[in-house]
Amino acid sequence: MARPRKFNEEEVLDAAARCFWTRGFDGTSLRGLSENTGLTGASLYNAFGDKRALYRKTLDRYVADSIVERIARCETLPPRTAIDAFFAEVIQRSLDDSDRKGCMLINAALEIAPHDAGFQDVVATTLFEMEAFFRRQIVAGKADGTIMASQSADDLARHLLGVLVGMRVLARIRPERALLEGIVAPALALLGVPKE
Repeated sequence: MARPRKFNEEEVLDAAARCFWTRGFDGTSLRGLSENTGLTGASLYNAFGDKRALYRKTLDRYVADSIVERIARCETLPPRTAIDAFFAEVIQRSLDDSDRKGCMLINAALEIAPHDAGFQDVVATTLFEMEAFFRRQIVAGKADGTIMASQSADDLARHLLGVLVGMRVLARIRPERALLEGIVAPALALLGVPKE
């Protein structure tokens, strides 16, 4: 008979996520995870599997709580406003990130995904979901007259995704409002000025 867990799983996952997010996958040791979660290495492995499985669980939570939730919230807004709000929130999160941790998904894309097919899939799927969000808003905005761009929705969605990823990388080194807003403004200008 399995013994009941004597820890709060959400708190442990939050602590593990902070380790991975701050130090990266390779920079996070079992010892560091134990110190930050308060669990022994054996307890961590028994509860969550190996380090890779724990990282995957924390990354999945980050994607659900941050990216998927932001997309769902922004999709309740009018199309052009949804895109503007999405970028405004990412800029603010970047400015509020005093530790310069960046986006955990983009960090995974740069560190672990190039060498791990499972993480390549997680990262690619999430990036595709963000691109699809932009595409849906552009199509809807063209239909309601709030987006006047002549470029295709596919090309614009890909461009916005590229701007987003680049901005998240730069924000780790230079989290400056003028820089981040200056990166986003020309991309949003491509959407055109709505008809009066």
